Amino acid sequence: MRTTRARTGRGPRRGSWPIAIGAALTLTLTLTACGPGEDSAGGDDGAKPVASDSSAGDHKIRIPDGLRDRLKEHGIDLGKWEDGAWRKWDKDAWLRKAEDYVNPIIDGLWDPDRMRRAEDPQKRVDAGDLAGDQGVTDPAPAPVKAAAVPPPYHDALPEAGKVLFDSPEGSMVCSATVVQDPAHPGKSNLVWTAGHCVHAGQKGGWYRNIAFVPAYNNAGKPTAELETATREEIAPFGVWWSDWAQTSKEWIASGGPTGGAGAPYDFAVLHVTPENGGGKSLEETVGGALPVDFAAPSAAKTPSLTASGYPAAPPFDGQALYQCPAKPGRLSLGPAQPTMYRIGCTMTGGASGGGWVGKNADGKPALVSNTSIGPVTGGWLAGPRLGKEAEDIYRAVSDKADSLS
Repeated sequence: MRTTRARTGRGPRRGSWPIAIGAALTLTLTLTACGPGEDSAGGDDGAKPVASDSSAGDHKIRIPDGLRDRLKEHGIDLGKWEDGAWRKWDKDAWLRKAEDYVNPIIDGLWDPDRMRRAEDPQKRVDAGDLAGDQGVTDPAPAPVKAAAVPPPYHDALPEAGKVLFDSPEGSMVCSATVVQDPAHPGKSNLVWTAGHCVHAGQKGGWYRNIAFVPAYNNAGKPTAELETATREEIAPFGVWWSDWAQTSKEWIASGGPTGGAGAPYDFAVLHVTPENGGGKSLEETVGGALPVDFAAPSAAKTPSLTASGYPAAPPFDGQALYQCPAKPGRLSLGPAQPTMYRIGCTMTGGASGGGWVGKNADGKPALVSNTSIGPVTGGWLAGPRLGKEAEDIYRAVSDKADSLS
């Protein structure tokens, strides 16, 4: 989640965002990354080594059908990519446009150590003001303490998991949800997350080595035990690589790691494929997928939403699954921007992209939003209200699935 912290201590005021809007803000990177000396992918020139990838050349790239020619079109040398060329982040060559998405599968790259160490370094950056008192915003909600989901996580939330990826700052992690595929009922390979978990926004492009791990650390092992855990223990349902992803044009045009720009459109849909192959879909493998409700009522008419995720910034460590059930309020970042949902919740960075679940018109659970932004100090989260653009992206990825199978 992209987080904000205000300098002022002004109290709540109806119709405004008392914590952050209208103040000069200090913000922290919402994505969660390994710190220096751990798993740094280096800067734009890719000069820094990746500590846990000393045997990167031992990995083998597996290219799904139809992707090899597209890689050549972008000038990607598969042999060099396999040997670690993906670490080079030349901004001029960083694939940015929606149709430029490529994500070659590197077998075994996401080993237990890399997965476990994708944590939040609390990297802070300065940013300017957000919008002033505009639109409709409710007073900041009271914090709701995140509740640990009892393991095994798959029994309680079979659709939940982590998205892992590499950026110029290092290996990072978000949360995500398996969602239904309208074109492939019962056999979905679609995953819902935040836009900032797959694309850097206006100053960058698509992240790399994007993969989904359903039911990460399913047994809820303590962090100390995970240091010796096998890949099967950390990823009991496998590692699923994203062979296609889409996010909103608004996120690509205006989004960034700080502030509220692009947040009302901060959503993305992934199509995934198992690293080790196999005939079963993701939905069949985990035993469930949530429908997405693009006609969910406003916050005022929604009694409760439950946000889930793997928070990684202190006091959390990213290894356990948490939930926050809460009554949503409204958050407006400007008069021309869609109003977002906001709930009280103490989850921190790493929970980004995690699903917000409510009930659809039939009274059944459905995904209605995902975690996007929240304050550095914690206490609340905000997520986009999903409308036509979100639905168009969702259906476009569904339509793409047949060509990726």
